[in-house]
Amino acid sequence: MRKIKSKPQQMLYAFSGMGINMLNLMVNSYLCSALIAGGFAAKDLPFQTYVGKDIVIAAVWSIFSAIARILDGVIDIPMASFTDQLKSRWGRRRPSLIMGLVPMIVAYVLFLLIPNPEGATLVNTIYYGVLLCIFYSFYTLTMVTYYATFTEIVETERERTRISNTKSFFDIVYFILGYVVVRMLLNGMNIRKVALMVLPLAATMLIPLFMIKEPSSLDIDKEKKDTTHSVHLIESIKYTFKNRTFILWMIVYAFMTFGVQLFLGGINEYFSTVGMNMMLVMICAFAPVPLTLMLYNLITKRHGFGAAFRYTLIMFTIGMLAMFFVGRFTDGTLKTVLAIVTGLISSFAIGSMFSVAYSIPSQLAAEEEEKTNVTNSAMYFAVQGLFAGVASAIATGVVLVALKKASEGAEGTPAMAYMTLIAAAGTIISFILTFILPKHLMQLGRKRGKTDK
Repeated sequence: MRKIKSKPQQMLYAFSGMGINMLNLMVNSYLCSALIAGGFAAKDLPFQTYVGKDIVIAAVWSIFSAIARILDGVIDIPMASFTDQLKSRWGRRRPSLIMGLVPMIVAYVLFLLIPNPEGATLVNTIYYGVLLCIFYSFYTLTMVTYYATFTEIVETERERTRISNTKSFFDIVYFILGYVVVRMLLNGMNIRKVALMVLPLAATMLIPLFMIKEPSSLDIDKEKKDTTHSVHLIESIKYTFKNRTFILWMIVYAFMTFGVQLFLGGINEYFSTVGMNMMLVMICAFAPVPLTLMLYNLITKRHGFGAAFRYTLIMFTIGMLAMFFVGRFTDGTLKTVLAIVTGLISSFAIGSMFSVAYSIPSQLAAEEEEKTNVTNSAMYFAVQGLFAGVASAIATGVVLVALKKASEGAEGTPAMAYMTLIAAAGTIISFILTFILPKHLMQLGRKRGKTDK
């Protein structure tokens, strides 16, 4: 694959995933939640649910949601092998992007329809469950292919870090769009109309189709006997799971993902339950991220990835705990001010948490390729997706649904109010587990001085 050298091109490439990520955010944080009325204040029901009441059977939907999340992780592996092994005259990555993008958009549009608006039916539940599985499957193919190119389209660790950090910045942009702008629109517009307005952003994924330049892969294996080459599914899985550093990182990453995805998946219901101003908190959480990401990078350069990542986990944990206690305050100016403070605390963690999802697997895949001449970068992101999928399934398909149903008609403190406590538990466990990571990974990104050996 032809490398992109200039910083503007690398930044544009990092931007291209934003639209697809935005669709995924809409599905995870809004559309799935909008199927069940539990957890929403009465004033929000006309706007934040499909028809103001349950249209799926909660117990069955919980099973479908968990299956879809697990499938989202499991299917990463065959999808990664598919894009790594694809033989076509246009190469491997561009055809894979197209084959993932089109069905994903179709599934997204169909998810906005209601087979039976009269109430919770098995037909509705199966309909949305199947569409969710389709959406996740082809979202996976699209994004695994895109992330795999992070290893291939640039040459150095610094360039991969630049793309990862820029991608994290645009992650914050779509988070602001998703949790601030969309939330504002939901004050007077139904979620299905808002979701349709977001759809054109998917066009950003057309950018890689023009920037990726790779030769035909029909005869690539014959031409690359002594250089980099791809391997078949089973062998690719073996290479990835034999990488002890990567597997240890996956354990740490899974617990972090549980905490983050529980918070993001239930963010709408949580703020509705505890009476905090979601827009103000999210603005304060996301707006400072470019500066807090610079601080994260500074810590990485001085002390290595390990110290910077631990700092990130601690800040997120503190932010979640603070939200829980502030949520118990009575409504008023003090609660609003303290809620803003919790958002500011969380801002020190948000950007870097997304950056590690791109930088670590792409760097480990590049190191693997250098040692073995095997190029299977997509498989690293696929296995990461497997771990993340299981963690997300437990967080949003089991824990979140249970909290929502337990909050219906509850006397006293609703179960949803405890969501951030559970999220904090996930990230603090992740922090503890960082001490099992190898030293060379913890030192990644550190600039060594004259006294270092």
